[in-house]
Amino acid sequence: MHRQVQFRVRKDLEPQQQLRVIKLKGSLISKGYTEIIHIMDQDEQYHINTFETQADKRNEVQQYIEAFISEQNLSQTISIDYPA
Repeated sequence: MHRQVQFRVRKDLEPQQQLRVIKLKGSLISKGYTEIIHIMDQDEQYHINTFETQADKRNEVQQYIEAFISEQNLSQTISIDYPA
């Protein structure tokens, strides 16, 4: 069974922030957490990024995203959501 993971990304990013967000998405795919990330508008300030991952990897991927946000100083750029 697969579970959804979701995170919000600010739209108004500096070039360096954009590269870090791209790096996060690429690493989620290259580590095998997902094959595709869907992006949709939430409002004028944020995009919502969602993807499906294996249920047993959901906590691992959320921890990975949280660590990436912290290491890359992106706490004002990305926030992870925890859908039920």
